[in-house]
Amino acid sequence: MGRYRPPRQRGSKYITPEGEQALREELHQLWKVERPQVTDAVHEAAKNGDRSENGDYIYGKRRLREIDSRVRFLNKRLDELEVVARVPGDTTKVFFGAYVTLEDEAGIAQRWRIVGPDEFDVAQGKLSMDSPMARALLGKRLDDEVPVATPAGERVYYITAIDYA
Repeated sequence: MGRYRPPRQRGSKYITPEGEQALREELHQLWKVERPQVTDAVHEAAKNGDRSENGDYIYGKRRLREIDSRVRFLNKRLDELEVVARVPGDTTKVFFGAYVTLEDEAGIAQRWRIVGPDEFDVAQGKLSMDSPMARALLGKRLDDEVPVATPAGERVYYITAIDYA
């Protein structure tokens, strides 16, 4: 099998100010803190002679490649992202950056925030705007019924609150 990988479909170019700050902090941490430490460790390991059996050297070089790859990605991505910091004119509809409270048919409430694909985290209640659930929510209003196709079948949610806090 070859090493060719088809290009991934790019996510949306929108991001919240908090998401951009997190990516910039990650870039700083990798480039200014972690990379110099790993470079020093690799330099010291290289002094020990035979590099073919030197675990510190091998794993250090691998980590440097990972850091460099992530730094390249972050630099390119940060250049093309568009920060959305303003609240939309119509706050009665769900748009990017909205906090949406949903209730399912069983009456269980969930609160989600619609964010960019670079900052989504389901554990923190952040949905990527490219996800099926967020796409179903975008443009809806308070008390709207939102059908969402899931692997277990279609589920219906009701929008009980929308805010842009």
